[in-house]
Amino acid sequence: MHPVIEWQDGAVVMLDQRLLPGEKKFIIHRRHQEVARSIRDMVIRGAPAIGIAAAYGIALGVAELEHDPQRDRPEFLDARFDAIVAAITATRPTAVNLFWAAARMREVYERCRGDFPRLSRELLAAAEALDREDYESNRAIGRNGQVLLGERDTVLTHCNAGALATAGYGTALGVVRAAVEAGKRIRVIAGETRPYLQGARLTVWELQEDGIPVTLITDNMAGHVMQKRMAQAVIVGADRIAANGDTANKIGTYALAVLARFHNIPFYVAAPLSTIDPGTADGTGIPIEERDRSEVTSFRGQATARPATEVYNPAFDVTPAALITAIVTEEKVLRPPFAEAIASLRGLRRR
Repeated sequence: MHPVIEWQDGAVVMLDQRLLPGEKKFIIHRRHQEVARSIRDMVIRGAPAIGIAAAYGIALGVAELEHDPQRDRPEFLDARFDAIVAAITATRPTAVNLFWAAARMREVYERCRGDFPRLSRELLAAAEALDREDYESNRAIGRNGQVLLGERDTVLTHCNAGALATAGYGTALGVVRAAVEAGKRIRVIAGETRPYLQGARLTVWELQEDGIPVTLITDNMAGHVMQKRMAQAVIVGADRIAANGDTANKIGTYALAVLARFHNIPFYVAAPLSTIDPGTADGTGIPIEERDRSEVTSFRGQATARPATEVYNPAFDVTPAALITAIVTEEKVLRPPFAEAIASLRGLRRR
């Protein structure tokens, strides 16, 4: 699969995921404001991919100043860098990878700000390194998580936590891919994921591209599927994990966790360390993005409700740690109590 985001000839190139599965179109971004708009408008989505996009967007914003005569004035450069970061980080509040990536880029800025040519090179190198690291983290998540699946398990998943949401392998779907690569005969049941249909449009598409058996269901069929014992595990990704293990993910995840607990089905979260936010004590501190009402009242220009209909459209919900069986990271599989397990992560302490 072609990377969903990459740097090409001084521009940030993204696969427009809004058009899938019907059309594969790549958008070329030559200004950091364009990258910010694509993050906000969900040209690119998925917490790890958003973090990568943020890093490339910040590198692009600084590269725009190459021919500015004021670029070597520290006060000018500081103000412009702050404005670039603010434009990128104002796009989507829930996915912590966005802010983690921006913080990494700021570290590079502070180290190199006195030498503009070096600064520009190092920012791009840092973004590319973050891109590579995410892919390797996803592969490790897959290796660590695939042992949780049986030889012929069917996995229920929600939204899209695959190659399209990351640097190219996936978190929740990375576990599925690794299990298949290990010779297991895994099947997937994908919820459609209203209102944006990431499950129907993206998860089903990329699993079909890989030849992994997948069945699409509407979101309100999940309880029936579990009652009929059609799935042996639920695996989802995450947009932010609090220090106690409470996890924000696409709206509808919490309901799946409640259903899984009632039906005694393991509920797994797969996410890189960059998605863990040790500065947020629990789920009550996670900001929940609310998106435009039009996503619920229409789809691709076709009305699904009257235009004046009152709408509540949170993009995420929070699953309490008590409902999570395990959290799969690139370092290890975490088990309850999650506060202690998260605190023990060496990679998180180094970060």
